[in-house]
Amino acid sequence: MNLKGRIQRESFGISNAENQWIIALAGNPNVGKSTVFNALTGLRQHTGNWPGKTVNNAQGYFTYRDQSFMLVDLPGTYSLLAHSVEEEIARDFICFGQPDATVVVLDATSLERNLNLALQIMEITPRIIVCVNLMDEARKRGIIIDFDALQKELGVPVVATAARLNQGLEDLQKAIFDIVVRNQATQPKQIVYSEDVERAIQLLQPKIEKVGMGNVLSPRWLALRLLDSDPAFLEEIGRFVSLNEDKEDNPQSKGGKVAL
Repeated sequence: MNLKGRIQRESFGISNAENQWIIALAGNPNVGKSTVFNALTGLRQHTGNWPGKTVNNAQGYFTYRDQSFMLVDLPGTYSLLAHSVEEEIARDFICFGQPDATVVVLDATSLERNLNLALQIMEITPRIIVCVNLMDEARKRGIIIDFDALQKELGVPVVATAARLNQGLEDLQKAIFDIVVRNQATQPKQIVYSEDVERAIQLLQPKIEKVGMGNVLSPRWLALRLLDSDPAFLEEIGRFVSLNEDKEDNPQSKGGKVAL
């Protein structure tokens, strides 16, 4: 088993079949994420607990164009700046679980609030699909969304769905297929912070790249997390990064510490 597979199995309880793509399903609570999960996977799913946690871990499967996909339904979270066990699980899997793509489910009736999570995930990975769900509710309320403009603004695929009505699910499967199988290029929107923060990021990025951390996660995103100075999360970053480094060649990472 390769390193990626070992991390997924031992840290997250994920064990996919050979040639099976792993897709993370993320979103705020109450956006219909589990409905999307059930609509795509049907009865081809099983549940358990995340390793060392009492939080439910749901995994399901679907096939599209002769390709097999494992869908991992992450706990609902409002932010990757975690404040609960559920949010920590979602954050850690997106950051360190190395899914082949991440689908972020948004509520079509509350886009502004939901986009916060999508923008945070786009700072970590370009392999993202935005699923705007509950379009049936949006239509009832007279809400009109310009999807071409939204996709252009975000720089990633955007798909409209009404999962409980089985609408838009094939479009979502195609978008996943295009990202992970066809390696469709994306240009995720990056948030530009204040001048002081951007200057600090530019100072930190070369140091992150020097110790090899940029090989695992986005150097820019890591710089932002170092500026947050969350001790618990910094320890978690160090633990996962140390698994991806040759400790003899990278003594700075020995013991799982972030040493900059």
